[in-house]
This record gives sequence, C-alpha cells and structure tokens, in this order.
Amino acid sequence: MKKPENKICEHCKQNFTISEGELSLYEKVGIELPVLCFFCRVKLHLSFWMFGKFRKGKSDLSGKSLITVLPEKTRYPIYTLHEWHSDKWDAMDYGIDYDEKEPFLKQLQELQEKVPHPHQNGANNTNCDWCDDVWNSKNCYLARSMETCEDLMYSYRNLWVKNSIDVVICFKSEKCFDSGECHNSFKLFYSRHSRDCIDSFFLYDCRNCQNCFMSWNLRNKSYCIENVQYSKEEYAEKLKSFNLGSYESVQAFKKRFEELAQNEVVHRQNFNFKNYNSDGDYMEDCKNCHNCNTINESEDSYNCIRGMRHKSDIDANGTWYAELCGNCSGCLNAYALKYCNWSTSRYSEYLDLCIECEYCFGCVGLKKKKYCILNKQYTKESFDELRTQIIADMKKRGEYGKFLPYSMSAGPFNFSTSSLYFPETKKEDILKLGGYWEDIDESHIEGMSTSELPDDIKDVSDSIITKALICPETGWRFNISKNELIFYKANNIPLPRLHFDVRIKNSLKYLTILKSYFYVCFYCKKDVEAYYLPEWGYKKIACEECYKQNIA
Repeated sequence: MKKPENKICEHCKQNFTISEGELSLYEKVGIELPVLCFFCRVKLHLSFWMFGKFRKGKSDLSGKSLITVLPEKTRYPIYTLHEWHSDKWDAMDYGIDYDEKEPFLKQLQELQEKVPHPHQNGANNTNCDWCDDVWNSKNCYLARSMETCEDLMYSYRNLWVKNSIDVVICFKSEKCFDSGECHNSFKLFYSRHSRDCIDSFFLYDCRNCQNCFMSWNLRNKSYCIENVQYSKEEYAEKLKSFNLGSYESVQAFKKRFEELAQNEVVHRQNFNFKNYNSDGDYMEDCKNCHNCNTINESEDSYNCIRGMRHKSDIDANGTWYAELCGNCSGCLNAYALKYCNWSTSRYSEYLDLCIECEYCFGCVGLKKKKYCILNKQYTKESFDELRTQIIADMKKRGEYGKFLPYSMSAGPFNFSTSSLYFPETKKEDILKLGGYWEDIDESHIEGMSTSELPDDIKDVSDSIITKALICPETGWRFNISKNELIFYKANNIPLPRLHFDVRIKNSLKYLTILKSYFYVCFYCKKDVEAYYLPEWGYKKIACEECYKQNIA
C-alpha cells in the first residue's frame, strides 16, 4: 500500500499531502506528482479560462468587427469563431522544429503566440453576439457560460433559464432577478439556494414556496414573511407597503437578508445530492469522487471542479466528458490527456486549443491531426523517438509534469475565472509567477454618476437608455438597455447602481468557496466541515443527518 507523501508547494510555500488514493490515481493516469498544492493547481488552471470584460474589436484575419472578452492587448492573433473553425488558415503553417537547447515550454509559448485564437466560445446561437461561452441559446446579452437560455442578461453559468437578469448558477427558471443557485423557479427575486418557488423575494433555502418574502428553510409554504404565516390579503397589504421599487428600500432589505443568513438560517453542511463515497460541494450523482466541487455524474476522480462525467480523472478542472485525464484545464470529450488546455483530443500531452487530435505533443490550434510535435507532422516512429527525447530534456530542466505556466494564460489574471475563486490574489504575486494583470482606467469616459439616478423605478424616464452610467466602484461605463428597462418596470425593480460585472462577482462570492472549514453542528454538536467562510458569521450549520431530520 502506498504511503501518503508530504510536499511543499512551489508557489505558496505551504505544506500539502498527497493521499494514498491520489497516489494510486496519479499512477493510473500516468502523470507526474504535483509540485503545487490543490488550491494553487486550481488557481493556475482557471487562469486560462477568461471571464473577461466585454469589448469591441476586429478580426486579425478579415478585419471584421467582433465582440470578445479577450484582452485588447493579446499575445496572439484573434479570429472570429467562424473564421477560426474555417479552412481559411492552417495551424500547421506555424510549425517549428524542436530545439533541444531551449526549454520546451518556452518554445511552446512562442508557437502559441503565433497561432490564432477564436474570439469566443460557443455554438448554435441566435442573436448572442455580446456573450461568451454560450451554447444553443437565443437573444442573450452580456452573459457568459450558459446553455439553452433565452432573453438572458448580465448573468453567469446558467442552464435552461429564460427572460432573467443578474442570475448566477441557476437552472430551469424564468423571469428571475438577482438570484444564485436557484432551480425550477418563476419570478424569484433576490434569493439563494431555493427550488420550485414562485412570486417570491429574499428566500434562502426554500422549496416549493409561493408568494413568500424574506424567509428561510421553508417547505411547501405560501404567504409567509420572515417565516410567519399570513393570510393572502394580509400578505398582499404588507408586500405593497415594502416599496420594492425603491433602491434604498431594497438595499435595506438586502442588509436584513444577510442578518437572517447569519443568525437564523440553518445552513446545510454541503449542497451534494445522490452521491456515494464522495466528498466536496455541489456534487450530484457522483461515486468515489474526492475533494471535488461542482461536478455531476462522475466516478473515481480526485480534485476536480466545474465539470461533468469525469471518470478516473485527477486535477482536471473545467473539464467535461473526460476519462483518464490529469492536470488539465477546460478540456472536453477527452481521453488520456495530460497537461492540456482547452482541447478535445486523446492520448496527448501539452496541447492548447486542439480539436480531435490524438498522439500529439506540444501543439496549438490543431484540428484532427496525429503524430505532431510543435505543429509539425512526423511519422509514428519519429514521433515516438522525438517525444521520448523531449520528455527526457524536460525532466532534466524540471519542466515535465507541470501544467502550462501563467505566462501562457489567455489574458490577465484579474479578468480570468480564477479571480472569481481567488479574489484575494494580489497583482504582485501573479506578476512574480510570470502572469498578467490589467488595470482598466475609464476615467476619461464621460457619463452620469449612478448616485444621480431616481430612487424609485416609477420615476425613471425612458430616456435613461440613451445615457451612459458610471459605476462608483470601478469607474467603468455601463448602460441600461431598452429590454432591461422594460423588465425592471414590469417587475418593479429599481435601477442598478453598479456595473454588471461587479454585480455578478458579488453574487458569486457565496458560490465559489473551494475550502471547507470546521464547524460544530447546530443540533447534535458534532464536528462538521462546511463550505462557508468564517467571516460570514453563520451561526447555525447542520450536519447532513440533522439537516435531513429537521429541515429537508
């Protein structure tokens, strides 16, 4: 039996332990043992996944206008998504010979900076130009990471959501606003962790509730305010008196909502469902998965976040439909990949943006290729010989087994998905690791301070859609669109004061915690590990058994 190994992280210098189970899976997948701790591995992987700031640009191939979240100053050419997938260019034209005198990852980066990147991810969309990482969707605007959505604005990571604004990680919902991790709901506003709810406001962990306000842990209830039952008529009168069209009033209710979350809400230990012998958070239908977060229908995997249908994967983040993959980021339909980024391939190592390739090593932007190294074609025999030599050279330099460095990430760290999970990361620390950071100054742009906006939505004129607004936190400009204003007026929602990216990040801070903390169960007093930051001050946290007995 393998014994756990203790190591010191090369980035943060903290001690970390590789367990027996991890050691066995590293051996099965065939990758080197990590030199970074789990959190530094995730931070590095997700830095290659751009959250970005939407901007206008032009294709370096055709000059066509495009909208992208990639930075204005990129290290590589940008083509439109259609052009990138076309036959108007060939990534093999950028191929280079391996130079044994130079570090391999340096040569790979030089290749990467010549090969074009697509301006966005996604397919099968209609009128979703101002979006990124969007699939099978229609009429969406300034939204990211969604599938099968319609008329969605300023939102992130949603599935089957319609006609909603400012929602994050929501599923099968419609006409919702400012809510996070909510499911199967209709007209649900300012809520978190709720399911099957209708016409309600400020709900926390409620299920099958209708016409409820500022309530928590409710099941199958109607006409409740702060968990107190009212008649239909009493509820309507009180709701009318709350003046929800006022920004000042809503901010006071948000403050009360957080007070209740701290002092009254019974928080479940984790948000896992239908799992067997697994640990982590936001896991569903998983078996033998450990230290994982936000994965579904997976088995026999370790240290994976943001994915689906993992099988015997380890350190595979943002990876879907993958098997026997290790130390990878953003890979899809992958088999036996190692140290790869944004690739859909098999039996390969050190790929970036490669599609349907196999038996390739250190390539960028290839499609349906085999036996290639640094985008050059080889026979099987010469490929095997050169690959063996490169790995030996990399091991001598201490390169082999490491993921791509920060210097090869798609853009600045503070506009990457990684910054959502590690917001405390400092600019100087990323720069020391060779990464990038971008401070965007829009102080030269004129606009209206949001402090000048009318407090109540009923006092907002239609002319507001012609004005530029300035976010007080970032100084960035944003606008109120026509459809957005229609939504706010129809649902009595006051105008936002902050840039939509700030609003998304504020919602995500409750849903992107990867580290568990020790608590004592509110009911049985036994020790539990839960994914809530201590500074949130949550007083009632329940172990899984007690939560099921008292709340579920």
